[in-house]
Amino acid sequence: MKIMTQLVTGYLPSVILQIFLYTVPPTMMMFATLEGPISHSERKKSACCKVLYFTIWNVFFVNVLSGSAINQLNALSRPKDIPMELARAIPLQATFFTTYVLTSGWASLSSEVMQLFGLIWNFVRKYILRMKEDSDFILSFPYHTELPKVLLFGLLGFTCSVLAPLILPFLLLYFFLAYIVYRNQFINVYCTRYDTGGLYWPIAYNATIFSLVLTQIICLGVFGLKESPVAAGFTVPLIIITLLFNQYCRMRLLPLFGTFPAQVLIDMDREDEQSGRMDEIHEGLHAAYCQSTDTESADDISLERVQAISTTDEDGSGSSGEPRGKESVGQPVSDLSHPTLKGLPVERLRRAVRSLGFMIRLQKRGVSA
Repeated sequence: MKIMTQLVTGYLPSVILQIFLYTVPPTMMMFATLEGPISHSERKKSACCKVLYFTIWNVFFVNVLSGSAINQLNALSRPKDIPMELARAIPLQATFFTTYVLTSGWASLSSEVMQLFGLIWNFVRKYILRMKEDSDFILSFPYHTELPKVLLFGLLGFTCSVLAPLILPFLLLYFFLAYIVYRNQFINVYCTRYDTGGLYWPIAYNATIFSLVLTQIICLGVFGLKESPVAAGFTVPLIIITLLFNQYCRMRLLPLFGTFPAQVLIDMDREDEQSGRMDEIHEGLHAAYCQSTDTESADDISLERVQAISTTDEDGSGSSGEPRGKESVGQPVSDLSHPTLKGLPVERLRRAVRSLGFMIRLQKRGVSA
């Protein structure tokens, strides 16, 4: 009877919570679809954020602050007491979090390797429905279900490392197995249907910074309970430094995830056209490259002579080449520009390209003759 009581009170709540959480990703995916994004990747990204917020709140905060509603309201109404309330509540839920790592972590990895739902569907499709195998039906990685789970375990590792360090070996083993399992799934099972462009990295980064700041707040509450003002005083600058580092990373690195390189170039060209800097850029292009003086004689090819020979070869006489040569001499050469580089001999490059084109045309005519 005692064993059954321990099983019901210790293992069964985490199993029920895990069964309930299986319904969250499809629901959040439906909400993300109702938002109106035009691409499947945007829907998955939105659903991933929603599942992450829901999981952190329901698995961590609701269990930590579990109790009467009056006690929760009293804790939230006094912000100064929130660190101490977290420091008191987390050790009481250490057993639940350890059991949750075993049920949701280790068990989910085994189900990820087996692909039980895909196996059952393939059996029903092949032997009951008598349908042919669809080679195009290949699963893509479910970011909106797996990424929040991994980030939640990272949050549990950060927050419980101070007050319940016995959970750390279970989390370490989970992350080791998760690396092996997900590496195998990415290489041999899942198909990459689209490139996310690293857009999930800011989600993981924000969750990690949140976990780190929450851990420091819990440490502040622990030092407050231990009546250690010196240690608590050194913890406050640590929180401020972490927030400043987060702000620096957001200002320095977050814009890289907003646009792709091709989009950056297109936006820069549009800004230059709208601001009227295109003429200025063209005027400085001729000084964008500095060529060595040793190759100067090789590049000084008479463009007029090349044009005259080409028109003589094409028409059979040199009459058409003469006006073209005069026209090229009489016309002013438009200077091109570049905003950064200096010294590019654009006219010499033009002459070299035209000379190469003329030589190629002569070779083609010799082969055809």
